[in-house]
Amino acid sequence: MTATPGNPPTIVLVGHGMVGQRFLEALAERGLTRTHRVVVLCEEPRPAYDRVQLTSYFSGRTPEDLSMTDPAFIEEHGIELRVGDPAETIDREAREVTARSGLVVGYDILVLATGSYPFVPPVPGKDAEGCFVYRTIEDLLAIEEYAKNATTGAVVGGGLLGLEAAGALKGLGLTSHIVEFAPRLMPVQVDEGGGAALLRTIEEMGLSVHTGVGTQEIVVDEASGAVTGMKLSDGSELATDLVVFSAGVRPHDQLARDCGLAVGERGGITVDERCRTVTDPHVFAIGECALAADGRVYGLVAPGYEQAETAAATIAAEDAAFTGADLSTKLKLLGVDVASFGDAHGTADGCLDVVYSDSRAGLYKKLVVGRDGTLLGGILVGDAEAYGTLRAFTGSVPPVSPESLVLPAGAGAPAQLGPAALPDDAVICSCHNVTKGTVRGAVTEHNCTTVPEVKKCTKAGTGCGSCVKVLGRLVTAELEASGVEVDKGLCGCFAQTREELYEIVRALRVTSYRELLDRHGREGARGGEGCEVCKPAVGSIIASLAPAIGASGYVLDGEQAALQDTNDHFLANLQRNGSYSVVPRIPGGEIAPEKLIVIGEIARDFGLYTKITGGQRIDMFGARVEQLPLIWARLVDAGFESGHAYGKSLRTVKSCVGQTWCRYGVQDSVRMAIDLELRYRGLRSPHKLKSAVSGCARECAEAQSKDFGVIATSNGWNLYVGGNGGATPRHADLLAQDLSDAELVRLIDRFLMFYIRTADKLERTSTWLERIPGGLDHVRDVVVHDSLGICDELESLMRAHVSHYRDEWAETVNDPDKLARFVSFVNAPGTPDPVVGFVPERDQMKPDLPLLDIGLRRPSEDDLLEGSTRR
Repeated sequence: MTATPGNPPTIVLVGHGMVGQRFLEALAERGLTRTHRVVVLCEEPRPAYDRVQLTSYFSGRTPEDLSMTDPAFIEEHGIELRVGDPAETIDREAREVTARSGLVVGYDILVLATGSYPFVPPVPGKDAEGCFVYRTIEDLLAIEEYAKNATTGAVVGGGLLGLEAAGALKGLGLTSHIVEFAPRLMPVQVDEGGGAALLRTIEEMGLSVHTGVGTQEIVVDEASGAVTGMKLSDGSELATDLVVFSAGVRPHDQLARDCGLAVGERGGITVDERCRTVTDPHVFAIGECALAADGRVYGLVAPGYEQAETAAATIAAEDAAFTGADLSTKLKLLGVDVASFGDAHGTADGCLDVVYSDSRAGLYKKLVVGRDGTLLGGILVGDAEAYGTLRAFTGSVPPVSPESLVLPAGAGAPAQLGPAALPDDAVICSCHNVTKGTVRGAVTEHNCTTVPEVKKCTKAGTGCGSCVKVLGRLVTAELEASGVEVDKGLCGCFAQTREELYEIVRALRVTSYRELLDRHGREGARGGEGCEVCKPAVGSIIASLAPAIGASGYVLDGEQAALQDTNDHFLANLQRNGSYSVVPRIPGGEIAPEKLIVIGEIARDFGLYTKITGGQRIDMFGARVEQLPLIWARLVDAGFESGHAYGKSLRTVKSCVGQTWCRYGVQDSVRMAIDLELRYRGLRSPHKLKSAVSGCARECAEAQSKDFGVIATSNGWNLYVGGNGGATPRHADLLAQDLSDAELVRLIDRFLMFYIRTADKLERTSTWLERIPGGLDHVRDVVVHDSLGICDELESLMRAHVSHYRDEWAETVNDPDKLARFVSFVNAPGTPDPVVGFVPERDQMKPDLPLLDIGLRRPSEDDLLEGSTRR
């Protein structure tokens, strides 16, 4: 089957990854799909998907979720997309490409976007059964299947994909190792200090890291041909039955070599500034297969997008050039933020480093500055919140000192630089090279009023997504500067903020969502059903104020039940396979042996998976919804109550053993932690609350990473507020010191009720403390010095909560009407959900999550994407 160049002219794209898809979009934007026939030869059995988010497959995203190809786009633009039918030969003299299926396509313009292939070190045993690479969805499916019968996995390579692969193996239940030849993890992106911080954090997650050693040999069982271990360059051996090679990539340029196109000494198809090959003006190369005019092969998606734009512009006879790209990156690896930008390693002459490091918190921040104060680059590990702003300032002198930029919130007086401080030429979105000036123009010239509208107009925020937060702040600031009233309402149902709705509910004693919506909702929302934003937010407000306004404090009473988030619907945490986890409260982490035995017996009798949590509790996983009341009944009979692990409320108050046992302790931290946890249990708030009490300054309970933390002194207690661990770590701020027991409790009462009163929906105390006008100083004035004269009221609200507290589990198991909701099928109450299944692992069980049937098929002679057309 042969197609020849003719009228209309033909553009053949070889490869359909992320960069290839961006090239097609760039062609369409310039009208070239209307004037040209476009044929795409794709090697993989599926169209372009988001390879950057590949690992999210193991978090539940399907191949369809990862797809970047809209069939309607392909059909609308008449693109002939052939999946699973790669190009095998190029005849440059005849200007023809032959595909694996035998199809021969003539071209006027040929664009190579063949990407890269994984590099596998040439070590003995590399091809054994159980060895994989980590590059495509098919690779992930194969790893997932093989891991079912494996116990230990090793990843060769500690770079970006290597860490993601190790996290995936750990998520599959394998003991995981990382082997990196360089002396640190992510050697390209981070320096020695950043690598050390990353290493500590990853090892705390239970992964074993081996740096400074190489893989010498894959040990293979002679009988089965399967992997059994690895020999390392330091003479040690590592037992493993699954190996993933993630030791870098190489340009996929063999097709170009075979047809005589020039390639670089270390690979990559040589192109000029217009992304046209230096050998043949009819052939372009873009993405990871191209050796750019600056002598570099770019492995990031953002430069690939720029190359795609340049090639399309050149084909359209526009003036465009690709001379290099920003290599800034922001990633979340194994839950850890890692970012680098600009001259991250400080290679410029005379540059200086400004460094903040906190080993215990896993934080490392380094800014590289010139002698004149110009920000040249930086590295952020553990907290990359400021990445978008810092990257935008690169190449200029920031309006504040580097020291204030590198300090984390709560460790001094960090600078809060808003969008107004950025110059117009600052790049907001590096994926699509969108500047602040372009975003401002979208608002002022194209009348965009929302982030989605700006995304559509400029493409900013549609790549990796790391700029979306800065983008939102910039859009709001520009609207306000233009005199446009910015809608700060909670949602489409309410024009008021959460804080304003709280005041309405409190002042008017509104006890139902329906009443609030019909009386105070937007005109078009009154009489409606509300939305999934405002219902849980209003439900939380009513629950927080229940004793004061005369509402029921039980979240599943009447209308309240319909307002709750997924977990609150069944007073338990929903897990991946549709089962639930049960977390009883263990105040202060103190538990008697008899109660430990009860938990063990319940877990054994119901076949539950047990795990010690980071909050000093015991989590039991795998309960079916109909089993929940039975489990709760036994726990309640033994003196347990709900730990509220499912709610936006107080979770735990951790503690060290304090002066009772520890020779360094100066106060009874366990007793204080128990008192605080029992006082604030069940308190509904805008977001979850965590606390801890340390018995001395050695801080073993990590109180400074909590929403409110207490550290003992020889004179009493120091109170810290606004701390946070997790994805966005923040050191708590010192609110007051050397407090007596009564003073401590009084200030915490006030702080919590003031937070509940003024915070936005789903806003942690750390974010609230930075957002609220006046920050910590204002909160201190209100909470400590009663500057607003509301402290009596705040204390009264807390007293009402404490006096009216009731355990939700006990309320449920003692009420037959409430028990009726705990079934998998309303029309078959006694029937368990057949989808919820388990398989054994390490003397316990884990969810049985079957592989997705993705329905792959072999390409046929005329294998086009469904819905596409051929011209």
